[in-house]
Amino acid sequence: MADSMMSKAATMEIPINSNGDSRTLAEDDSLEQAAKNQWSLKEKVGSPSGHRDLQQVMVSGPNLNETSIVSGGYGGTTEGIIPTSSIKGSNMHHTNSSSSMTADEASRGIAVEKFDIMKKWGLNTYKCTKQMISERFGRGSRTVDLELEAQIDVLRETRRKYENVLRLARALTNHFYSMVQTQNALGDTFADLSQKSPELRDEFGYNAETQKLLCKNGETLLGAINFFVSSINTLVNKTMEDTLMTIKMYENARLEYDAYRADLEELNMGPRDAVTMARIEAAQQQYQIQKDKYERLRSDVTIKLKFLEENKVKVMHKQLLLFHNAISAYFAGNQQQLEQTLKQFNIKLKPPGADKPSWLEEQ
Repeated sequence: MADSMMSKAATMEIPINSNGDSRTLAEDDSLEQAAKNQWSLKEKVGSPSGHRDLQQVMVSGPNLNETSIVSGGYGGTTEGIIPTSSIKGSNMHHTNSSSSMTADEASRGIAVEKFDIMKKWGLNTYKCTKQMISERFGRGSRTVDLELEAQIDVLRETRRKYENVLRLARALTNHFYSMVQTQNALGDTFADLSQKSPELRDEFGYNAETQKLLCKNGETLLGAINFFVSSINTLVNKTMEDTLMTIKMYENARLEYDAYRADLEELNMGPRDAVTMARIEAAQQQYQIQKDKYERLRSDVTIKLKFLEENKVKVMHKQLLLFHNAISAYFAGNQQQLEQTLKQFNIKLKPPGADKPSWLEEQ
């Protein structure tokens, strides 16, 4: 009976599905039991009965051509030869996953950085707005440099007056240009009538020469006035504007400085627990940063105001002298003095038709 059980166990088929996986855990136990029985058969090979049982096993045993090779032993999950493409595909998937994770981490870092920037900007805007409203309603204190504030007010008033001078000088240029063009046209008309009216040839001729001379002197005076306008425009819209931009930055820094100063004072008046002390320390650092920025910009404004005043005096001294000499020489009819004035200030007049592009430029 024992021999028949061993023969039955030895001839037991090993069920394997299409993927080379064992179906159930119970089947794995049967395979292990069959292996143990085969080891028992080997021990009985020496006996005649064992020899007969071995022959029976060899005859009725499983067909090796019909079995599947299971990699990884019994209970394995992979059948047959493992293709290298599956290994490469796994490595590539791992590489792509790592790259994707790196890109996600970079994107997340950028998003966090932008969020921090927006958070700081919002907090700073809130503090400055609160400080501005407090100053408007007289509830908040304001840092004031009386001497510097007075200089800034003088500069703004000076700029308004110089802008008015610039506006009037441009109006004078436009009107005078129209007058010169009218004189030129009138001179051409007188010259034409001088040729066509023999009885009034001399009279028309004199007037034509006078208008041409006035037109020529008017063009010279226009050159001087245009130079005056250009210099005033540079002084007002570039030099003064640059200083006023620095003043605007200084005023913004002053507002931020007062906002963080008020915040620090409010924290110092509160309780002194661990959380509050940490907030006080952070507020102290921000306060010091804003204070340094405020003092640096205040120094910049002081220096620029000083240099602006010196530059303004130098420029206006030259331009007012030019304007006076040119106007006086023109209305005095002193053509030589008018031309000498332009040479004195290195003003070169454009020849007629100089504004017109050349033939090569038109091409």
